[in-house]
Amino acid sequence: MTPSRSRATAHAKAQSRNTSALTAFALAAAGLLATTGYALSQDTTVTHAYSNFGEVRYGPDMEHLDYVNPDAPKGGEISISDTGSFDSFNPYSRKGVVAALTTIGSESIVESTLDDPYGLYCFLCTTMEYPEDLKWVTFNLRDDVTFSNGTPMTAEDIAFSFNLFLEQGITEYRRIVEGFIEDVDLIDDYTIKFTFTDDAPIRERIGFAGGTPVFSKAWFEETGARLDESSEEPFMSTGAYVLKSKDFNRQVVYARNPDYWGAEHPLQIGRNNFDEIRVESFADSQAAFEAFKAGAFTYRVENSSLIWATGYNFPALNEGNVIKEEIPDGTVGTAQAFVFNLDRKTWQDKRVRDAISMVFNFEWSNKALFYGLYDRVDSFWPGTDLAATGTPSEGELAILQPLVDEGLLNEAILTEEAPMPQVNSPDSNRPDRRVYRAAGQILEDAGWVPGDDGIRRKDGQVLSMEILAYDPTFDRILNPYVENLQQLGVNAKIERVDTAQYVENRRAGDFDLVSHSFQMGFEPGIGLEQWFASKTADDSSRNLMRLRNEAVDRILPQVVEAKTLEELETATHALDRTLRSIGFIVPQWYKPVHTVAYWDIYEKPDTIPPLGLGYLDFWWYNAEKHQALKDAGELR
Repeated sequence: MTPSRSRATAHAKAQSRNTSALTAFALAAAGLLATTGYALSQDTTVTHAYSNFGEVRYGPDMEHLDYVNPDAPKGGEISISDTGSFDSFNPYSRKGVVAALTTIGSESIVESTLDDPYGLYCFLCTTMEYPEDLKWVTFNLRDDVTFSNGTPMTAEDIAFSFNLFLEQGITEYRRIVEGFIEDVDLIDDYTIKFTFTDDAPIRERIGFAGGTPVFSKAWFEETGARLDESSEEPFMSTGAYVLKSKDFNRQVVYARNPDYWGAEHPLQIGRNNFDEIRVESFADSQAAFEAFKAGAFTYRVENSSLIWATGYNFPALNEGNVIKEEIPDGTVGTAQAFVFNLDRKTWQDKRVRDAISMVFNFEWSNKALFYGLYDRVDSFWPGTDLAATGTPSEGELAILQPLVDEGLLNEAILTEEAPMPQVNSPDSNRPDRRVYRAAGQILEDAGWVPGDDGIRRKDGQVLSMEILAYDPTFDRILNPYVENLQQLGVNAKIERVDTAQYVENRRAGDFDLVSHSFQMGFEPGIGLEQWFASKTADDSSRNLMRLRNEAVDRILPQVVEAKTLEELETATHALDRTLRSIGFIVPQWYKPVHTVAYWDIYEKPDTIPPLGLGYLDFWWYNAEKHQALKDAGELR
């Protein structure tokens, strides 16, 4: 779980850290050290890494990550794009519109890698110590970590940062984690101990204590910055990159810190290879694409199927100066969907939501608009073993049956297959007559009857829907859906706003239907409450649909408290099945590959890790290739 919320985190650096002092530690502890630690006393473990499920991938004597090129050269620039305006560098506040890559300079005590979905590795620490019951964890910190201004990082900075999130973090985060910590003790300048309450979820404890971004206490005191206010500069941290320049709403440039403390760290070898990372802002994706073709920026993660299928036919690509490729994506598929605002009375009737969902024709959209590039979202964990399939297993039934007995779930959930989205014909956008008849009958059963003008009404109220949007390039998808809704008798339209209004309207719940992306992980835990718990519905950047459901609230703790991978999968299946049965989304699409294009001045390892593309992380710059393109007049 993370307390952050940033619209640009898709560009953020991949987090994977370890510790350089552990090689010496391993030699000193020869014969005692195991892959995941050694016993300090009868019930205390000292280790370089932690995992809830099995052994970690990397031992304490690792030299570098398996997926990096340890000899990758340093230098050059990579430039990317962002869309919309920005006026803040604080991704942890709900005030302001945050710039891209604002967390690129942040680090934490423990970090993960892109090839180990369950491992947490000491990074700002050398080792961690904990008892068998995980009542507490002590981090033995490195003594060579410095902030970007060269001042040392100490345990006091970590305690300050941790408490800062508890005091000033966004409401949805604080509501979940308040009461998890009993004490934070500063043992000395480089030792910090976190003691947990009994309410703190076991599987979350190490990550909760060690995963908070670390900031400079002195910098916060000198500047008067607050976590709950917008900021015109990033918070001072320990990372490899710092802000070089900014031009609000136009451009941001980050530069690699030449005095970065972790440059020779084993988990940093082969990483942070670019001298500068430049982000250019554009009004929309089409404008950005035209700029990319002209060489205004050099790396593009393509999110438009239309552009991907039809737009990459320009001289620089045809001549081999731009590379276009698809790279497998092994992460949990992002469950992109339209979400209903459940605080609005009209959408509180599941029958109405079901009818609205039925006439979105993904099959036609995928064929006619997306060129067959996408898969349909059918789960909140699409494409993984965590997705519910078929009828419930015995383990799922044990979770679901009591909720049915109490009237919190319909008994059909016990015998029916996991809900799947409506399948429509790919040959025409308009669903066939049987789908319209079925959807129409559902609405009539709910009291929404068509009038002489074809518009449905109930008790004199028109069945109206506004779909909130800001990017005109999305109209080619929205307009056909609006047409189908109007054919069904819904007074539907697109509500176009600018970027700032879009962000604020989503936050304030000022919408009927809006696009949302559910980004789940392989080890779901307490962070699920930010997405689905009733207590976050009033003020959440993730629970945009304002979901308040007692059955969901009862299942969430069973996911959080799962002790084995099998228990976790079973509880997640039950949760996924329940969420899908509620029907608060209109499922859209996802793709299991990264679609990228870049000017031929970058190189990458032969194998990309499954959990991240890493183009800002472990790719590198080829100066000779860039010079050749400059000599040819292709790039500046």
